[in-house]
Amino acid sequence: MMRKDPLLIVLDLAQDAEQQASLQMRSAQLDWQKACDQLGALNQYRLDYMKQLDDKIGQQISASFYQQFYRFIKQIDGAIEQQNNHVNQTNTIKEHRQQHWLEKQQKRKGIESLLEKKKQRQIMLENKREQKMIDEFAINQFLRQAR
Repeated sequence: MMRKDPLLIVLDLAQDAEQQASLQMRSAQLDWQKACDQLGALNQYRLDYMKQLDDKIGQQISASFYQQFYRFIKQIDGAIEQQNNHVNQTNTIKEHRQQHWLEKQQKRKGIESLLEKKKQRQIMLENKREQKMIDEFAINQFLRQAR
């Protein structure tokens, strides 16, 4: 029974690590995209709310309405600022996980390259052995015929 090349075991581990890193990266990308979408929704909500004020220009509006309006806009701005921070955090995580995945991918490719070189060396050695046997056979044939 032939022993399994230890490098194949290392390759299996590297492939598993790369796949895990890929899943983590995709999850981080989805989290970032969700945070961006939420930020967009908050910005759109603020814009829509500001348009409501524009629609009321020319109408009599009480001072208390203005106070409530600007207080609410201030709350929306606070939520937008928090969401901006969340977008930045999720982007940092996304970039870190993407870099981690690239490192795992590079490691796997390196191991595959080592295995390929090893395979090519084995083929070359087998070809040399085969050529040596053919040469020895030809020399023996020649010597037998020369007798």
